[in-house]
Amino acid sequence: MDFELTTDQVDLKEGVRKLAEGRFPMERVRELEAVGGVDRALWQELADAGVFALRIPEGADGVGLGMAEAALVFEELGRSLVPGPLVATEVAAQLLPTAAWGAEVVGMLERSSYPLVVEHLSVIDRLLVLDNAGVWSVTPDQIEGTPLDRPTDPLTPVHLLASVPQGEQVGDAGAVERLRLEGTILTAAFLVGSAQAVTELAVEYVKGREQFGRPIGSFQAVKHILADMATRASVAQAAVYAAGVTLDDPEVGDPVRAASAAKVMAGDAAVRNAKGAIQVHGGMGFTWEVDAHLHLKRAWLLDTQFGSVDHHAEVLAHLL
Repeated sequence: MDFELTTDQVDLKEGVRKLAEGRFPMERVRELEAVGGVDRALWQELADAGVFALRIPEGADGVGLGMAEAALVFEELGRSLVPGPLVATEVAAQLLPTAAWGAEVVGMLERSSYPLVVEHLSVIDRLLVLDNAGVWSVTPDQIEGTPLDRPTDPLTPVHLLASVPQGEQVGDAGAVERLRLEGTILTAAFLVGSAQAVTELAVEYVKGREQFGRPIGSFQAVKHILADMATRASVAQAAVYAAGVTLDDPEVGDPVRAASAAKVMAGDAAVRNAKGAIQVHGGMGFTWEVDAHLHLKRAWLLDTQFGSVDHHAEVLAHLL
């Protein structure tokens, strides 16, 4: 595979990065905790930019791109730690009416999961429930949930459900497998962006922080930590790009194997890089003001979505 980005792909990444940095600076992202992580005006800007119709054909009023390009977009969203059910809303677009693309905030839940936890219940317009029989649409007014006072990620409020209604079927068993596969790749792409962001955060800090009259970035032990972080992010990025290309063209490999490899590498990179960033920040790394903890908490959360690192490691083991 050739992972060299085309001119159009480079422009796409740069455009999304500028949008994310302009609309979702970390100061604004932190403020979104007060509104459940989703600001409708900002969400609509993402929709207007085509984020939720990336893989819809142009003839159907979509952007007409593939999973390779969608992964690039979600990588940039991960760099800025954009909150909200972004992946669920994007992968659900092919099952929903055109008018719902971006105008609706869509959540997603595996019916067999335990405990039954729904993110962003107060702001979603519909919840897609996945089971082996198909995809089912449930409206929030059909759901009774108990909010958790201290969610792992402060930007992702969660509700605990006793049960989930059957809902209206909007997709068959084939659609379930497709949503799971696509969601795995896009979640991995988001995690790669986060892994890159905390690496850059750590590098910038060690350049300016001095001890014994020298920047701490000049110390060999710190260099090793940063080198490992950069390597993990780079390898995970390659795995995500490979998964996107493989899903677009299954003849080059097994999409399931590629998606699982991407989730394993990206999940590991995001968690370990966030911990590395906290470590090089020293005592400050554990404070609320340093952004590294937000990346770590989001990485922990995303590890539970579309299969954990351990789950996908088991998938790979069975495929080998």
